[in-house]
Formats: sequence, C-alpha cells, structure tokens
Amino acid sequence: EPCSARGLEMRQLLRPAAQTARPAAQTARPLALRRRLSTLHGGADALRKPYPPSHVLTLGEINPNVLSAQYAVRGELVQRAAAIKEEMAAGSANVPFKKVLECNIGNPQAVGQSPIGFNRQVLSLMVCPALLDQPGVDALFAPDAIARAKEYLAAIPSGVGAYSDSQGFRIVREQVADFISSRDGLPASPEDIFLTDGASKGVGFLLSLILRGGGSDGLLVPIPQYPLYSATLALQETHMLGYELDEAAGWSLPISLLEAELEDAQAKGVATRALVVINPGNPTGNSLPYDNMVECIDFCAKHGLVLMADEVYQENIWDGGRPFHSFKKVLMEMSPRPNLQLVSFHSTSKGFLGECGLRGGYFEIVGFDPEVKAQLLKLISIGLCSNTLGQIATGLMVQPPRPGDASYEIYSGERDAILASMKRRATMLVDGLNALEGVTCNQPQGAMYAFPSITLPPKAIAAAKDAGKVPDTFYALALLEATGIVVVPGSGFGQKEGTWHFRTTFLPPESEMTDVVDRMTAFHADFMGKYA
Repeated sequence: EPCSARGLEMRQLLRPAAQTARPAAQTARPLALRRRLSTLHGGADALRKPYPPSHVLTLGEINPNVLSAQYAVRGELVQRAAAIKEEMAAGSANVPFKKVLECNIGNPQAVGQSPIGFNRQVLSLMVCPALLDQPGVDALFAPDAIARAKEYLAAIPSGVGAYSDSQGFRIVREQVADFISSRDGLPASPEDIFLTDGASKGVGFLLSLILRGGGSDGLLVPIPQYPLYSATLALQETHMLGYELDEAAGWSLPISLLEAELEDAQAKGVATRALVVINPGNPTGNSLPYDNMVECIDFCAKHGLVLMADEVYQENIWDGGRPFHSFKKVLMEMSPRPNLQLVSFHSTSKGFLGECGLRGGYFEIVGFDPEVKAQLLKLISIGLCSNTLGQIATGLMVQPPRPGDASYEIYSGERDAILASMKRRATMLVDGLNALEGVTCNQPQGAMYAFPSITLPPKAIAAAKDAGKVPDTFYALALLEATGIVVVPGSGFGQKEGTWHFRTTFLPPESEMTDVVDRMTAFHADFMGKYA
C-alpha cells in the first residue's frame, strides 16, 4: 500500500530511530542561515521597506531612428478604428454605422475571404501527423492532400515543430525552383532560393546586407511606395531616394527620373546602392510594360545597382493587356545579357491565397558573388529559420493541385472565383470613386488597391492645418468617423507635392462593396459641401 495513509504510517513506524531523530545542528542551521541573510540585507526592517523608484526609459533615451520611422498602414487611422470597435462592443450609441470596414490593408481573410481548402487540409495534417493513422482519415481529407502531407513528412522527418535549415526546407525550395522554371521557361536553383517569413522579412535581410550604415548610403524607392521601405530605411539611417511615378500616364516609371535622382544623390555625396521596383504596384496598382522593365535592368546594370523586384502581386493581374513578366525572365531574355544583381520577392499573403498570418514567402537571388551569398546566409542564420508552417504554405502556393489530381477541380474553382470577384470589386470601386467630385482614379492593372487623387477645397486644407493634421489624413479620419471605412492617407506612401490621395483595398466581400461605395459617396458629398 505505498500510496495509502496506512502504508505511510507503517513506514514511519519501521524507520530506524537514527533516521527519525535529526541532530540539533541540522535543525538549527536554517535558522542561523536566515539570521545571517537578514543581517546582510539590513535586518528585518530593511526587508519590509519598498524598493526605491527605478529608472524608466523615456522617449529621449530610446533609439531615435525608431521615433522617426513611420508605418502608415498600421498608423493613426487603424488605432482610431480599433478604439471605435471597442466603443461599439461596449454598446455605444454614438457610432453612426454598424460595422467598421477595414480597407486599409491587403489582408483578405480578415474581411471574409475563405482559405483555400486543399492548402488547409495539408497544413492540418502537417500540424497533427497522427491524423494520418486515424480510421476514417480518407473520408475527411482528399487523397492528394494526404499524399502531399506524407511527401512533406518523409522529407521532413522531424516535422514542423523543429527548426529547419536556415535557408528553408530543401523540398520546398525545390518546389519554388520548379515553379520559377515553369513560370519563366528558364532554369532556377534551390541553392539561390531563401524561404522567409513573408516577403517583408526578405526585404529586411537584403537591406541589412546591402546598406552599410553611417548615413551615406541611399536606396531608390518609388513614390508612392509601400511604407515598409521608408520605415526600414529610417531605422537604418539610409537616404530614401524617391522617384515619382507618373500618375497621368498610368503610374508609369520614367527612367529619366531615375537618372536625375541618382545624379542628385551623387552630388550630395550619397552612394546609391539599389533600386526598388514594386510590380504590380502598391499602392498604385500599375503593371509595368516589358520595355519599361528592360530600361530598369539597363539602368541598374549601367550604374552597378542591385535590382530589388517586389513581385508579391504577380497573381493579381486585372488588365489583360499588361500581363505579368518577372524581372528574371526579362533579364534572361535580353541580348546581350547585362551583368545584374537581382533579388525577386514573393509571398503567400497576396494573390488569391491571402494567407497573411502564416507568414510564408521567399526570395531568389541572381548574379550574386558566392562570398556575398555566404554572408547573406550567415545573416539569416542569426534568426535560425523562418516559421515552418509558412514554409509549407509557400510550397503549397507554388505547387498547387494539377489537372487530374483529386482536388484540382475544387482548387481551381476556388481560385478562379476569388480572382474574378476581385476584378469585379476593383471595377465597382474605381467607377464609384471616379464619379465623386474632385476625385480621379486610374483603373488598377494589378494588385489589390486603388489610389485615388482628391482635390480638397481650400477650407478643408485650412481646417486640417488648424487640427494639426495633414489634409489627406484629415479627410481619411473624417471618412472613418462618418462611415466606419478605414483607408490609408496618401501622405503615408509619399506623393507628388501639392497632391492628396488615399489608398483603399477592394477586398471587402462583393456583397458589401456596393455599401462601401454608397457610404463613400454620401460622405464625400457632405464633406465637399461642408468645406465649399
């Protein structure tokens, strides 16, 4: 009876006296030790005194680059929207709408898009491989989803709970290489592919590698730009050399502006290190024509710049006359082929997957010195590896079900429905915007956004100044308070001086898009009338 009271009693009775009786020195020692510790700390009274006030970091003592960095996509508008949602949850009657519509960020599943079924089935099996051995698994999961999970598990015997190689799972990098080869009709190597936590992390790695610190380096970035670039450059004390896209020409990229910006930087002693091109564009929605891409490559090769190609929206093409071409394909088709260092980024967050939270992505490097490549791998190794579920999601993005596979019909149906709906929503939104007084908006050729220009009345600009706000932020805040629609002011992306814009997604469900346009229309009429 080892665990019973009776058993305990018997053991105590049978224990020898020498074991039951402790010497006095043993019982006294803890008390002596306590007294000594009390003396060392100033006695019992000292132990009861409160700790003296400790020093707390102030804004003046933190890294000043953090203070200067701005990320408008998650800025003031989003914070105010969060406060409004809290008010609504608390039952406030002061909110003139029933729902906050988050059009500020390309986050499809947050506004109702369903995940692709095949991908989630495979991910479920990867997270819980024991499901594969359960009776009835064939009734719950498609046979090709089961086969894919088994393929991954055979190549990754430690599963997704262990670290991967710093460069990412070999099997997934091979799938990415196959995807690139199929897309471009050109070979790709898994040795040149790095799996990352979304494309943003990859951008950070490359900028950390390329930019040397000290405030003398610069990076050519499109204006308008995605605030990831401006914020990262602020953190690294690097000059952002903005080149303005031509809004009147469909947000085209004039090479003459690149030359002028580079020349100006050189005159100021700034060493330009790389050119960033976002294609399709964020926030502009433009898709670069082939000839313009050739010009970009020639420009970078001529000046010894790294070309950073942000290509995360390559599946989101709405203008059949402007198909997506990868910069790698354009480079490889040029004759003679220039010597160029190229980095291309892709992500699971965009396209039709919208798997933003899984943080999957990759970049491919072309033309890099092997010794520099080794340093890049060292840099990435500091963070061990990207998250493993994001790596699997990347593999599923680049190697979906094929014709003849059990899941192909369902998968292709989900994909086509999402993309067709996005295109209809884009047209509906932009048509509505162009009907507003003083608003003009290019039809998006790609990506997930519209970036309308607003001509604000002088009284509205004066009111914004009195409120201490940038005019387009003033407009966007008023829009939020009146309608619940969250957009991002154009000033957060950069814009031509004297112009005002805002970025909005067209991701809310199609059933709600009419309501979005109606709310915007009513608000805009009231706003323009108020400040006429």
